[in-house]
Amino acid sequence: MTSNIPLAERLRPQKLEDYIGQEHLVGEKGVLSKILESGNLPSIVLWGPPGVGKTTLAKLIATELKRPIYTLSAVHSGVKDVRDAIDQAKKQKFFNTPNPILFIDEIHRFSKSQQDSLLAAVEQGVVTLIGATTENPSFEVISPLLSRCQVYILNSLDEKGMEKLITRALEKDAELKNFNIKIEETEALYRFAGGDARKLLNIIELMVYSHLGGDEIVINNQFVTEKLQENMAFYDKGGEMHYDIISAFIKSIRGSDPNAGVYWLARMLDGGEDIKFIARRLIILASEDIGLANPNALLMANNCFQAINVIGMPESRIILSQTVIYLANSAKSNAAYMAIGEALSLVKETGNLPVPLHLRNAPTKLMKQLGYGADYKYSHEGQGNFIMQDFLPEAIKGTSFYKPGHNAQEEKSKEFLQKRWKDHYKF
Repeated sequence: MTSNIPLAERLRPQKLEDYIGQEHLVGEKGVLSKILESGNLPSIVLWGPPGVGKTTLAKLIATELKRPIYTLSAVHSGVKDVRDAIDQAKKQKFFNTPNPILFIDEIHRFSKSQQDSLLAAVEQGVVTLIGATTENPSFEVISPLLSRCQVYILNSLDEKGMEKLITRALEKDAELKNFNIKIEETEALYRFAGGDARKLLNIIELMVYSHLGGDEIVINNQFVTEKLQENMAFYDKGGEMHYDIISAFIKSIRGSDPNAGVYWLARMLDGGEDIKFIARRLIILASEDIGLANPNALLMANNCFQAINVIGMPESRIILSQTVIYLANSAKSNAAYMAIGEALSLVKETGNLPVPLHLRNAPTKLMKQLGYGADYKYSHEGQGNFIMQDFLPEAIKGTSFYKPGHNAQEEKSKEFLQKRWKDHYKF
């Protein structure tokens, strides 16, 4: 007889040593491992994609430190629930005993007033806060609360981690042991799971219980793909469809197709996608794909983000639509994106090249004697506020990172730069 408890829940680690992934945090030299050894746990925010073990890690931390833990979900809890949990924590607090842990899942969904209600308790040490979020806490957690927390980033499981998880499921789960399961191929399993441990275990469970018969259950790429296509939701904002649609959305705007851009926007809105996620992607696109061809695009996208935070749905659909159409109709350039990419590659290749002496600051007499700042030419003293001189390290002198795009705005920039720099840089 099968259990009603999902495989992911049955396999939830009970000890830190059974936790898979996040070696940078809980490995032998991980920062959280050192904190647990010391016993001095600060308030923390665990930031990472779904299914990487944020909730599990919070519970394991409480177990390791032998502290009581109060759990709230930001989806279902209000200010009253927060205050009740804090009151309970106060009753648990005795002289010289460690603070209870207050774990808030999806803390990014808490309103400002809900987050404000946590401040005093965290500041006074009534509780040690552990927040879990799939969203950038810089955007979603109020500054006074964030400043009192350490932020730790959790990564999606890599293939090694997913392989280890599958092995554990097949070897340790009492229910799966009743089946003769053969993992013939893993490519589709890994691709559909996308580094999400919970999703990977859900897929395996679906494969097992959708098997039509026979002594052996063979899991291969074809079987996984067929079964998931039959069972996957039309739009899963946490899964592969989410990434496919946002990819189509960005590529449509990059390709200057406002109709397709609005269509994919509608698909995301209809599927319940977070409008802040959409707006943030538009800000990135405005810089990466439009950039200097139309600097106003970044202002437009940033204003869109600010506006939807004030307005909310359903009216924000209009603001997003306006921005999508504007960005799609705009001239395009990836020159800034390519420039910083080339510069970073060269930095990795050449290391820390010395700053030319004439560009160095010389606040002391000794520095002046060593030649710091000597031969620097003050640009404003030249004709047109320009004097020809080198600003790059000697080893990479004359290297061009910025290559103006083929659009009216940057053609003017190219002409301007060529007139000034002549053959010094190749544009």
